[in-house]
Amino acid sequence: MTSARVINSSWRPQLVFTRARGRDVVFWQGPRTRKKSRPRAAVPRGAAEGGELAVAVDSYERYGYRFADRRVHTTKRALPVGDYGLIVDERLVAVVERKSAQDLVSSLTSGKLAFAMGELAAVPRAAVVVEDRFSAIFSLGFVRPSQIADSLAELQVRWPGVPIVFCDTRAMAEEYTYRFLAASRQWAADDQALMTRLTPLAIPPRKPRAAPVAPDLDVSAAEVRAWAALAGVTVSAKGRISGRVLAAYRAAMSLPADD
Repeated sequence: MTSARVINSSWRPQLVFTRARGRDVVFWQGPRTRKKSRPRAAVPRGAAEGGELAVAVDSYERYGYRFADRRVHTTKRALPVGDYGLIVDERLVAVVERKSAQDLVSSLTSGKLAFAMGELAAVPRAAVVVEDRFSAIFSLGFVRPSQIADSLAELQVRWPGVPIVFCDTRAMAEEYTYRFLAASRQWAADDQALMTRLTPLAIPPRKPRAAPVAPDLDVSAAEVRAWAALAGVTVSAKGRISGRVLAAYRAAMSLPADD
């Protein structure tokens, strides 16, 4: 989620409400500028090679991709890493980790993404897809843009085999996931020697997902504390997070106040 709010129609100019240097600002964009800022690209219609694709969706994945317009059969099951996986003969061949712009920055600052990248690198083929543009992660406001850029670059240098792909929109991220897993299936079929080297998939028990810090916030207390440390907001190291800190977090993320 970005801090900008847009009022527009399909062809008229638009107003962009956002924040800059701590102030509320309004930008006027004409049709030409709007088109350049977010061009409308249609999702490819053609199906990937190989026919129907079986995709394993992690049991903890919420509001996941449906692949409604594709010949995809999804199955919910626990995955040791990633949100969407390709399993061949009970061997995990490829995985995709899905991130929103906000989730990417939050996991980056808390260190969770670095840990996940290490796990993804252990899979023969893996990728991270982000449901937004690269520029969107610099407008969240609670982390210095240079810090985000440096951290992302360091992750890609450390794990070059796990690309972080910015897909502009959720629909494009879903399409990339479909194409990536389909291509991985074809690659696995061509490399028969690979399948003899992979051990059968063992699903270790996952730790229960941390409870959300508030009913309207899908983040844990640890993630809010990580944000507060970077944003210079005083927060208790243990116990319940105060309403003042949660209000500051909602404001930083442009979320509505809790009623």
